Amino acid sequence: MNRHFRLLGLGLLLSAAGPAAAQQLDARKALKAAEKQYRVLQVETDKARRSAKPGQLTPRTGENGQLKLVGTPDWTSGFYPASLWYLYELTRKPAWLRAARAETQCIEPEQHNTTTHDLGFMVYGPAGHALRLTQDAHYRAVIIQAARSLSTRFNPRAGVIRSWDQHKDSWQFPVIIDNMMNLELLFEATRLSGDSTFWRVAVTHANTTLRHHFRPDNSSCHVVDYDPQTGAVRGRHTAQGYADESAWARGQAWGLYGYTLCYRYTRHPAYLAQAERIAAFILRHPNLPADRVPYWDYNAPDLPTAPRDASAAAIAASALYELAGYAPAQAAYYRQQADATLRSLSRQYTAPAGQHHGFLLLHSTGHKPAGSEIDVPICYADYYYLEALLRARQPRP
Repeated sequence: MNRHFRLLGLGLLLSAAGPAAAQQLDARKALKAAEKQYRVLQVETDKARRSAKPGQLTPRTGENGQLKLVGTPDWTSGFYPASLWYLYELTRKPAWLRAARAETQCIEPEQHNTTTHDLGFMVYGPAGHALRLTQDAHYRAVIIQAARSLSTRFNPRAGVIRSWDQHKDSWQFPVIIDNMMNLELLFEATRLSGDSTFWRVAVTHANTTLRHHFRPDNSSCHVVDYDPQTGAVRGRHTAQGYADESAWARGQAWGLYGYTLCYRYTRHPAYLAQAERIAAFILRHPNLPADRVPYWDYNAPDLPTAPRDASAAAIAASALYELAGYAPAQAAYYRQQADATLRSLSRQYTAPAGQHHGFLLLHSTGHKPAGSEIDVPICYADYYYLEALLRARQPRP
């Protein structure tokens, strides 16, 4: 079983980490609060489903005072069930197991979806945790089929997996930095099936992205448009960032996490080096606020009043905990930075008990240029926050 999934029972983790770490991060308190809050989200979700349009099942965000549900084809559909699996792992309570199984079953039809690159988020998140925690072979089959579906979007000439099918009037073969996160599905599919095809697709995509997505300062652009016939880069753009040349905060976090997970599976030194370079860009950026929760774009024009993105902070913190395990020389620094980020999130960015429909983190930014999901709670911020809290409890050298 790979290192990413060696999340132990909470009691063992707390005893291994020791009282000093618990006092520093208040992780025990934060995890207990998260469980209580997600009971509220369960109730609110069930209530919203009764009046929602058919197919609207998964809680995505609370915007303008309303709980927004989305259908399973939405890229965020897997985060709620995946978070329920973490709550089951945390508590081992049968109620969370039943809820996690039921919500995962809802998204399983997406294993056959070939119209999206986001099957790692949608399917692997919940199904991967389900397999790890139950050893039910049913989830193994779901993961492998999802990997087959994702692989249909790979273009061997360009060496990348297509991200979006829309925007055909602007882009021929767009690939976004977010796509690095879906490679975990492919690596795991090879581990589970023995079919190295998935592994080769993942490595080729990671290598191509490494060549073309990053600037000299190790920031990443959001979108690279390829010529599908030749593989040549047609242009570098943004969709959710401030400008083509700017550093969209969540995109930088996706890159950090993505290359860290690639190193986990391959032990390729280039991936570790890239992850460390991205970490340096994020942690040493002059526009990173003192509380380590970034503005939605590091180059936003209205600093310091620009909206923050708590989701980017949670993703980066989780990645830094894992990266610390691969980089001994910087391990203490990475853990210190991750701890400080979690401390800020848990003390200043969490929802008051029983409020905001049961979401955990406030102040995330989804798509600022489109005026969508600005300064809101959102499901993927919660997921990576829970993951970071659990990783924070792992034994330290």
